[in-house]
Amino acid sequence: MSCRVRSGTPLDMLADTVAVCSQVARGLSELRNPILSVSETTGYIKRLLERDELLSEIMVRGEVSNLRRPSSGHMYFSLKDERNILPAVCFRGVAGSLSFEPENGMSVVAGGNCTIYEPQGSYQLIVRFMRRDGVGELAAAYQKLQAKLEEEGLFAEDRKRVLPRFPKAIGLVTSSGSAAARDMILILGQRYPLARIKLIPTVVQGETGASSIVRSLRVAGSADVDLIILGRGGGSLEDLWCFNEEAVAREVFASRVPVISAVGHETDYVLTDFVADARAATPSHAAEMAVPDADELAGYVETLQDRASGKLQAIMQERGARLRQVMSYPALQRPQLLVETKLQRLDDAQRALAARSAEAGKIRRERLEAATSRLAGIDRRAVRRRGYAIRSEYVAGLRKRLEGAMSHPLLQRPELIAGGKRERLDHVQQMVRLHGRQFGKSDRSRLERLNARLEGLAPEAALRRGYSIVRRTEDGSLVTSVRCVARGDGLTIAVTDGDISADVGDVKPGG
Repeated sequence: MSCRVRSGTPLDMLADTVAVCSQVARGLSELRNPILSVSETTGYIKRLLERDELLSEIMVRGEVSNLRRPSSGHMYFSLKDERNILPAVCFRGVAGSLSFEPENGMSVVAGGNCTIYEPQGSYQLIVRFMRRDGVGELAAAYQKLQAKLEEEGLFAEDRKRVLPRFPKAIGLVTSSGSAAARDMILILGQRYPLARIKLIPTVVQGETGASSIVRSLRVAGSADVDLIILGRGGGSLEDLWCFNEEAVAREVFASRVPVISAVGHETDYVLTDFVADARAATPSHAAEMAVPDADELAGYVETLQDRASGKLQAIMQERGARLRQVMSYPALQRPQLLVETKLQRLDDAQRALAARSAEAGKIRRERLEAATSRLAGIDRRAVRRRGYAIRSEYVAGLRKRLEGAMSHPLLQRPELIAGGKRERLDHVQQMVRLHGRQFGKSDRSRLERLNARLEGLAPEAALRRGYSIVRRTEDGSLVTSVRCVARGDGLTIAVTDGDISADVGDVKPGG
């Protein structure tokens, strides 16, 4: 340091003296308090920690939290108590020699030295030794409450309800600005846009998390929703602890609508997972469980339509074949053949009846003549001589009865019997013709109705009602959604009397 005094007025000399004194003071201050860089400061603190006898070989008792195991084989975690957290790292060599598998919530005693991790400027414990110190307080509280709720029946499978297949409204109990909320809303909208989504902003960690979740569940229960999804993303045991609170578990149990618990990742389990009607590995998985896929439903409906159309066509073909078979019967083709056969049989019967009637009349006349001859040849005086009396009245009555029998119309005119049979046969012939015409008319009407229904299912019928069929010009595939096309794609639109070519100017997805 050099000092130069200017010559001049006394005032100038005084100013130079003051400047020299200031420079001297700054130089002395820098010697006492040197200015260090961040790296120099961090390195200095690290050397102080590593030289400290207590911190160079220290034993620490705490609860494992935020445990991570990357592919390198090292373990990164924190040791915590009720007030503070100490970051720790256990390198692969030591981690592989441990006699147990550390877990979140486990109470351990770890030995090692404290140092500074210079890239982050944070201090941490380098673990050289670690043993179990019993189950941690949080894990013990979890197990105790789990056993209590299970004993009360809150986990019973037979009380859990079936999720609605087609929910009209879904309540999301989660943090409004979280990635979990965005993922669930996106998946629900893509899979089943018919469902309304009611987001209920909720605090899902920290001291107020449990009370906030209880309030949100009650709001969702009083709203017009068919299903509730209770969820959040992953985190440490402490971050997820509000989902292990007894008040939250009992509120899920008391919900009037089914609840899906979707907390953390697939390996994370909280008490609401056991109480809820269903458990999802992640919030995204919960959204997939909650609603069906609209595209799959559309394909299923189309399959049902094809099956119904094929079944109807098969029925019509079967009924048509049966109708044609019935209509091919000779009796329906020429019903007069049946009548003519009956008439021929009637003629034969009439001739046989006339012959039998004539023969019967002949026999009766012969018998009458024989009886008359016998009566005429009786000698009344000889009868009287034998002591018998002839009752002329009896003989006269017998003769009258014989004459009456011979005068019966059927014996005098046997053709009357055939005439009555002929009238009955004419009536039967008329009834056959009438029923034949009615049967043919009824089946023809039924066949016409079936043909009309089949024509109504044809695509041409839909085109005549004002609908159209849209295909991509490039590959001819059907356009069933706005996702099937993009701006500039060529389209071919089939209407009832031809095709229309068009280009996609803009795509506007529906709400």
